[in-house]
Amino acid sequence: MSDNFKPVFYKTPIGGSLVNDPNVPQPLLRKKPLRFPDLSEVEVVRHYTYLSTLNFGVDSGFYPLGSCTMKYNPKILEKIASLEEFSQLHPLQDNEDVQGMLEALYKINELLCAIFGYAQFTLQPAAGAHGEHTGLLIIKAYFLDKGQADRNTVIIPDTAHGTNPASAAIAGFDVVKISTDEQGNINLEELSQAVTKYKVAALMLTNPSTLGLFETQIVEIADIVHKAGGLLYYDGANANALLGLIRPADMGFDVCHLNLHKTFATPHGGGGPGSGPVGVKDFLVQFLPRPIVKKSDNSFSLDFSSQKSIGKVHGFYGNIAIVLRALVYILLEGSTGLRKVSEQAIINANYLRVGLKDLLKLPYARFCMHEFVLSAAKLKKEKGVSALDIAKRLIDFGIHPPTIYFPLIVHECLMIEPTETESKESMDRFMQVMEQIIKEAETTPELLKSAPQNRIVGRLDETKAVKQPKLTAFDIGS
Repeated sequence: MSDNFKPVFYKTPIGGSLVNDPNVPQPLLRKKPLRFPDLSEVEVVRHYTYLSTLNFGVDSGFYPLGSCTMKYNPKILEKIASLEEFSQLHPLQDNEDVQGMLEALYKINELLCAIFGYAQFTLQPAAGAHGEHTGLLIIKAYFLDKGQADRNTVIIPDTAHGTNPASAAIAGFDVVKISTDEQGNINLEELSQAVTKYKVAALMLTNPSTLGLFETQIVEIADIVHKAGGLLYYDGANANALLGLIRPADMGFDVCHLNLHKTFATPHGGGGPGSGPVGVKDFLVQFLPRPIVKKSDNSFSLDFSSQKSIGKVHGFYGNIAIVLRALVYILLEGSTGLRKVSEQAIINANYLRVGLKDLLKLPYARFCMHEFVLSAAKLKKEKGVSALDIAKRLIDFGIHPPTIYFPLIVHECLMIEPTETESKESMDRFMQVMEQIIKEAETTPELLKSAPQNRIVGRLDETKAVKQPKLTAFDIGS
């Protein structure tokens, strides 16, 4: 910018125009007065209040989105994270200026290690899938350091989240899929064959699985993988079922990512925000992303010293406002409260499982953990009503649809997760609505096939909605 530049400030009446002013370039001159709407305050308030009702969230109603753990987020978490002492910090400030935040990050690392059994966490990953990729890069670095670069295979069960094989492939691994047996467990015979046939770096597994079932053979699974020289990776998407009950590290998992935005009541959705910390056992700490928070005497600093680190995986130190919310949640609940969180999530899921098992097929008639799956395959065959139709009809009742068509091994699948924050009354209403919808499927199936009926938009073309989204009121009306 030239040293001779002098900013010019113009005083123009509202609705006026800058005309014949020699200091203003001609292309910037306003040709017509501004058109401001002539509205009263109440009209403006009603407009924006109405717009807010077009969104649906856990604050609006029941949100049983399986595998996503859409629990209620206590508002005190937002209040504390918004304090200027946290929100106005800059990541380039000196350590001496941000001791409070560094202490908070150090504290949540300690707490996560205690809750899940690991030696150290990195807080950098910005989401669960980002955590998966980070964990796999750590595993890759470990084997490269051992001179075992040929360990290039990751085993993934057919019930895994779709991000698991994607993360493994992006990290440069080959992916081998193994099946689930009739009880909903990993096929141990296939696993044993796979670790013999391939140079296995890791098995990626979530326990409980996306079927909502606890893997009862986990000790045998860990033994098979470890004896073959591989590592066990824990996908923490379903950790809301484990708090205070069992730790992934104690089950034999060497690496673990968490979804703070699922398990610890921080907000998520709409592409962000999120946080996916990765924890490791002692022998993998040196490969964690730099930096980690270090405590010396009574002060805290960022430690960049690890020479075998995989490097940074996020600008600066991660989505620390989300991490801060999780810290507050953990401190508020305490160890007893966290255990009750998981116990209540399991109780709620089993309450719904038993209440709905006669309406739709229950593929795995086992005690579930925090979620469970139903199948609408019979309804689809007999009445032509699909899982998608049921999901769309639920919208008419002000209930967010459950996850559908996942896991893929369950035909016409509905995956339901109530979380611990729902009341018995809320779940009873959900079961009543489901009962009504199934009756409608028997008598007036076309009603479901054209649902939703009473929302601002009707049945959408799912593919087109993704590729050509309409995100404004103007778009919707066009």
